[in-house]
Amino acid sequence: MRIFDAHCDALLKLWKDPELSFSNSAGLQVSYPSLKKTGAKVQCFAVYVPDDLVGDTRFQAALEMIDLFYTKIVEPYPDIKVVYSRDDIDQLEDGEIGALLTLEGCGPISNDLTRLRTLVKLGVRSFGLTWNYGNDLADGVLEERGAGLSNLGREAVEYLHNERIWTDVSHLAEPGFWDVMERTDYVIASHSNVKAIHDHPRNLNDDQIRALIQKDGVIGITFVPYFLNDVSPVKIPMILRHIDYIASLGGASNIGFGSDFDGISETVKGLDSYYGYERLINELIRHYPEEFVRGLCYKNFYDRIPF
Repeated sequence: MRIFDAHCDALLKLWKDPELSFSNSAGLQVSYPSLKKTGAKVQCFAVYVPDDLVGDTRFQAALEMIDLFYTKIVEPYPDIKVVYSRDDIDQLEDGEIGALLTLEGCGPISNDLTRLRTLVKLGVRSFGLTWNYGNDLADGVLEERGAGLSNLGREAVEYLHNERIWTDVSHLAEPGFWDVMERTDYVIASHSNVKAIHDHPRNLNDDQIRALIQKDGVIGITFVPYFLNDVSPVKIPMILRHIDYIASLGGASNIGFGSDFDGISETVKGLDSYYGYERLINELIRHYPEEFVRGLCYKNFYDRIPF
């Protein structure tokens, strides 16, 4: 079964450790062998610049990760293709995997939208405005101030809308979420879960979920255990609870997956790497119609690509 995973942090690991190889799965939860074996069709690779970097070093780090995307993930493997659009995905042949760049947090662009436009030209097709804290565009979910979009943030979202590029509301403080919803039709939550099931700041409340459904956006259920439940170990059936809840709000076709692999050390039992998708899919097929599972795993994100 084809898989469209909306979020992983393999680039961060490759950037931190130059000795890591994408062809060797030992140090990575997402690797070339695991993508090939498990049915990956589109994998989103996030550029995430750690908050402890300051000033222009942040944008430099983002550029270095994008360079790693091309030199370590794409160029060595003829069957991994950069995808910039739905047409590019449609042109993938059997056995080929699309690699799509995203940005997790706009801190690296600072107060300069030229940098945002540059990242678009380099292939980034989804922009998370914040990580957990604040930057020049908006506040994240853990920023005590809890503000919405700045003037610069509004300008950025309007630019992304005009370019038909996704704005990603995962990590965004709720006032900023609503500001985004007023300014673009192309919105996703790449890796977020349901607050009504587990009250974590990174999860979405019912009003936010309904708003995303109304916008025909997609919510990528993420495998971060402490976004799913606070009981350890977290097992695969807990993922199904979050799926069921979103479906009960009318979002049966607005659910996908954003694993957050390589951004997590603790994992759901049986989902310790991309290989675990096989177990997850088997569990999904036992509980849902096959067409619904195909939507979860691939079609729901694919159908809503605006670029």
